[in-house]
Amino acid sequence: MTFSGPETTRFAPSPTGLLHLGHAFAARIAHDFARSSGGRFLLRIEDIDQGRCRPAFEAAIRDDLAWLGLDWDGPVLRQSEHLARYRECVSGLAGRGLAYPCFCTRRTIAAEVERMGAAPHGAEGPLYPGTCRRLPEDQRRARIAAGEPYAWRLDVEACIDASGARPLAFEETGRGSGVEHGVIDVQPALFGDVVLARKDIGVSYHLAVVLDDAAQGVTLVTRGEDLFAATHVQRLLQAVLGITPPRYHHHALVRDAAGRRLAKRDRDQTLAALRAVGVTPAEIRSQLGDMPGRGFADLTRC
Repeated sequence: MTFSGPETTRFAPSPTGLLHLGHAFAARIAHDFARSSGGRFLLRIEDIDQGRCRPAFEAAIRDDLAWLGLDWDGPVLRQSEHLARYRECVSGLAGRGLAYPCFCTRRTIAAEVERMGAAPHGAEGPLYPGTCRRLPEDQRRARIAAGEPYAWRLDVEACIDASGARPLAFEETGRGSGVEHGVIDVQPALFGDVVLARKDIGVSYHLAVVLDDAAQGVTLVTRGEDLFAATHVQRLLQAVLGITPPRYHHHALVRDAAGRRLAKRDRDQTLAALRAVGVTPAEIRSQLGDMPGRGFADLTRC
């Protein structure tokens, strides 16, 4: 990659389990891009899901990164400490008519999609059918006043209008197997009216990551190819929030010997387990190389 100047990158794990080889690869890419450009490498802890996050896992993240020799710059941003900022943004979008309360449950959404028959599909299956988007304002207020739980959804069509007539795009430098390269035209409706604030948490991944990247001054987002499609809705959010978009680098995923992507449940491939059987950081770096995709069962020494 050609750098136009110092890059600010980030590694943003969720403390819901131990880091594995895939995390090591992702963290190393972000770290190496920052260091080779003379920039900053940041650590962010995405701990908004307090029901699944654990302090012990957060401590393990720091230990694993230190063991790998990946040092980060400045203080660690913890999402749980910025919930008020997320709520303020949701309130602002709602005040501009760009978000609306959604009272639907998964069951009612599934029933509505089934009733519609050939419902439109997006990047993750059937799109939300817009049930609550069509609710009259007096009904919304009455249901909120009655204490009915609700989430906030992005009104994509309203956001497209608010973003202006210009076409939206983002710059992609990655080489993942499912990733296009170059200037990518945005498909704003790819995910439909996504949830901005969950009923149980008060924010969603899409909104939090856009706000946090902007707050931390991230100029290059490096992450797995599984999140490539998510960039479309995040770029729309950046447009309506007046945020200058970073560049993106989506890389291939590390997979096990059977070709399956690694997950936190794969305990034999966690960095802690590999460290316990004598694997060194140098061996991990050598085995991962620059193009993941093959199996790494040989690292377990089991």
